[in-house]
Amino acid sequence: MNAPQPFPAALTDARAFAIAKAMLEGFDRHYRLFRQASTEAQARFEAADWHGQQRAQVLRIEYYDTRVEEAAERLQTEFEAAALPMDVWQQVKLHYIGLLIDHYQPELAETFFNSVTTKILHHSYFHNDFIFVRPAVSTEYIENNEPAALPTYRAYYPTRETLSAIWLRIVNNFQLRREFEDLERDVASVMAAVDEQLADVPLRTNFQIQVLSALFFRNKGAYVVGKIINGFHETPFALPILHGRSGRLVIDAALFGEDDLLLVFSFARAYFMVAMEVPSAYVQFLRSLMPRKPRSEIYSAIGLQKQGKNIFYRDFLMHTRHSR
Repeated sequence: MNAPQPFPAALTDARAFAIAKAMLEGFDRHYRLFRQASTEAQARFEAADWHGQQRAQVLRIEYYDTRVEEAAERLQTEFEAAALPMDVWQQVKLHYIGLLIDHYQPELAETFFNSVTTKILHHSYFHNDFIFVRPAVSTEYIENNEPAALPTYRAYYPTRETLSAIWLRIVNNFQLRREFEDLERDVASVMAAVDEQLADVPLRTNFQIQVLSALFFRNKGAYVVGKIINGFHETPFALPILHGRSGRLVIDAALFGEDDLLLVFSFARAYFMVAMEVPSAYVQFLRSLMPRKPRSEIYSAIGLQKQGKNIFYRDFLMHTRHSR
C-alpha cells in the first residue's frame, strides 16, 4: 500500500467539482435503473411473469458494470481523467464527499466512485487516498422525510383482540393487485403460529409488529419481512406469499426466528429484488433480525453485490491488521 498523500489545503481546481458531479450523476442513473427494476418486480409477480422476473434479475446484475463503463468513458472524454495530477483527484474526492451529505445511498455511491476511479487510474499511479477505503459519510438515521416517501418500516401496535385485524392490515398495505385465495384463512394460520411464539407471555406496553415497507421478491415468491417486539424480546419473521393452485395468492408459511431467516437469506440463493430508497436502513433492520449474518452478505442478498464485495474487502483489511 502506498504512503498516504497530503490532502490539498484548498479546493482550487474547477475541474474537480465537475468531475465529482459527473461521477455522482453516473451513480444516480445506476441506482435509478436498479430501483426501477426492483419496483417492477411486484407487477411481474402479480402477473405470474416468471420468465420476465428471471430475465430482470439477470439484467439487473449487469447494470453496475455498464454504468461504471459509461461513467469512466464520460470522464475520459470530457476531462481526460487518466492524465489528471494527484492533487486534482484528491480534490475530486473531497467534492464528492460534500455531494453525499444529504444523499440516500451514500455508501453505494462511495463504492461506485471506487469502481470508476480504479478503472481510470493505472495501478502504478494509484493511491488509496483517491478511493474510499473506509466510509466517509455516515449511514445512520437516513430517512426520506418527503410526504410521498415510504418509511423504511411500519410499526403496528395491536392488542390481543386486534391482532388478527392488524395482520390483515399488514398484508393489505402492500396493495397487491392479485386476489388472495382466502386471506382470512391464511391470517388465522399465521395467528396460530404467532400464538405458539408468544405462548402465555403477557404483552408488554411496547408490544408491536415492525414490517419492512417493501416486499422481497425472488423467483416465484414475495416475502413479508419484519419482527415482533414484546418487552426486550424480538422475534424475526418472514411470510412467503406464493401463487396457489387456483392462481390466486396464498401465504404459504410463517417463518420465525433467526435460523429460519438465515435460510431464506442464504448466500447460496438468488438475489432478492427490493424497492429500497435507503438500502442502509434496510440492512440495519435485517441485521437486527440476523445479527450473525455479516453486513456484506446482507447487501449481496438484496442485490447490491458490489457493496457486499466492498464491505467484505474492508473486513478483510481489518482482519489482516489485527491478525498474522
